[in-house]
Amino acid sequence: MFLFKSYYSISNIFYLIYCLFRTKLLFPNARLIRFPFDIRNKDFISIGKGFTSGPGCRLECGGYFIDKAPKLFIGKNVQINDYVHISAWENVSIGNNVLLASKIYISDVSHGTFKSHIEYDITLPPSEQPLVTSPVNIGDNTWIGEMVTVLPGSHIGKCCIIGANSLVNTDIPDYSIAVGNPVRIVKRYCFETRTWRKVNFDGQFIE
Repeated sequence: MFLFKSYYSISNIFYLIYCLFRTKLLFPNARLIRFPFDIRNKDFISIGKGFTSGPGCRLECGGYFIDKAPKLFIGKNVQINDYVHISAWENVSIGNNVLLASKIYISDVSHGTFKSHIEYDITLPPSEQPLVTSPVNIGDNTWIGEMVTVLPGSHIGKCCIIGANSLVNTDIPDYSIAVGNPVRIVKRYCFETRTWRKVNFDGQFIE
């Protein structure tokens, strides 16, 4: 009890009680949602048990709703911290026990496409560009650091660590540490030695 009192002020305790009450009223499967919490098209979002969020988060689904299938899947015991924005127009899937730091952006949609072999009309403003989607997947037990951006088409494996301020625009295999803008793999977990070991550009362990 002493630790609890030293960690939170009286106003914070009342705020948490308010958030807990509102969480159980609106999202009974969740552990604790700190409000304000912006959720758009809730019917297309699947949130697993034990979900926790910081304040200022925004979860949204858009696009054309042909059926009632969820577009955003969040697994069990997922924790997202302050000001996380997740946008799903086709499919964003987040596994179990995933930890997201603050100010993270994850999206499966962009205004237009920027691939060199696809025609692009530069005269259209960004808001009028055709929306292009590509699914995003984040595996179980992955930890994503502060201010990371995960772009459409990215797939992050299980038990990965993504360093702060990274931009993910590719596939990250299981058991990897990746950092940078754009992201690159710098270490992988070695089950033989039970340590994180450096890898080269081909993903092979460096002796």
